[in-house]
Amino acid sequence: MEEQLPTTFADKPTILLVDDEESILNSLRRLLRGQPYEVLLATSGEQALDIMAKQPVDLVMSDARMPNMDGATLLAHIHQRHPDTLRILLTGYADLTMIVKAINDGQIDRYISKPWHDEELLLTLRQSLAYQRSERERLHLVQETWEQNEELRLLNATLEKHVASRTAELQQTADMLDLAYEELKHSYVTGTEVFSLLANLRLPPAKQTNRQIIELVRVYCKLHGVDEGSTRDLTMAAALYNIGKLSWTDSMMTAPADLLHHNDQERYRGYPKQSESLLMTLDPMKDAARLILHHQERWDGTGFPDRLKGEAIPLGARWLKLAVDFIELQRGLILERQMNSDEALVYIRQYAGRLYDPDLVEDFIQVCAAYQSDVSLADPTVKVLTTRDLATGMILARNLNADNGMLLLNAGKVLSGPLVEKLIAFEAMEGAKYSVFVKVPEEVEAAILEAPLVVQAQP
Repeated sequence: MEEQLPTTFADKPTILLVDDEESILNSLRRLLRGQPYEVLLATSGEQALDIMAKQPVDLVMSDARMPNMDGATLLAHIHQRHPDTLRILLTGYADLTMIVKAINDGQIDRYISKPWHDEELLLTLRQSLAYQRSERERLHLVQETWEQNEELRLLNATLEKHVASRTAELQQTADMLDLAYEELKHSYVTGTEVFSLLANLRLPPAKQTNRQIIELVRVYCKLHGVDEGSTRDLTMAAALYNIGKLSWTDSMMTAPADLLHHNDQERYRGYPKQSESLLMTLDPMKDAARLILHHQERWDGTGFPDRLKGEAIPLGARWLKLAVDFIELQRGLILERQMNSDEALVYIRQYAGRLYDPDLVEDFIQVCAAYQSDVSLADPTVKVLTTRDLATGMILARNLNADNGMLLLNAGKVLSGPLVEKLIAFEAMEGAKYSVFVKVPEEVEAAILEAPLVVQAQP
């Protein structure tokens, strides 16, 4: 076989840290203290290559900017001499040329920006080494399978009993390969989530959405028993649905979609296609990329990019749109006003049959209730009323806030006639229109039904 395989797997991976600033090396060494790694340090590219000539190293993390030999050049040398070693570039500069050089010449596995986030850096190291170990084990199993097949070919003519025994062993090996492949696919999903979290760092915490959408998708898949492959595709789509927005300006990324100017609106409508284009070259992402491409289609055919209508929209894309809009409405990325969870669901219910698949909306509300504890709309006893529909004895199901965020009434408050009149007057004074979530006791509902209908004369 052409591939040279390791004969053993180190239980304690060796990591080489390279930086010309000893303070950076000391910070990284303190961060990795207590981790299951053997840590080596080098203050130059030349010293790093000398160390690697004397002992095996599993992963090199190098600073980009160093005198004599920069990080990209060092990682290119390491790729040529030690191709099995993982290569990570650590850079504190927004230097696209340096990153492109590292990718093209050093074929780096990842790059990390300085200053780094400790947990994210540790997670990156852990995921990279886990993938390396899985790949080594896979190659080891491939080698073992090839050797066993050679044995079987030589023994096939005369040793039928031995053939049967070896066949059983080969089946076991195939099962192990399947398990290794499943682990690799799981690592791929994890990698997309890690990348999505890094991409989200461009946004302030109050505008970040990917983690919440991923978790909401997982709740849906678990509650509905979605098969593993579809769950994986939908999860990766949730992680990377907005990767096409990374070229936007910071102000455009945080602005509500309905306030974008005409030119920005055109760019906004192009982001699903841009996201899909970035992912289509990755074979495991093809199905997820298709969901991303169509997650802004609308049930009535007015969406984008292809104006698909009704069931022509892939089911996963229909569900992803519900999840994306539910979270983005709460982050103020669709409308100017940030909604609470129930207001977002009222909006989604209002546009069922226009923006959303009407057969999915009520089920989606139940999934949101399982995911987010403050959802009260899933309770069939809760009604959403205007202030003029309120009546004495109704009970607030959730806090009522003014449009400016000021708390007006707490959940659990029993409404009285004077209180309702004050709410109506305050609403008129503010020029607002409140949606009030209330529970209606049976006796109050009966009294409303028995009350005579009063028709006011038109002026």
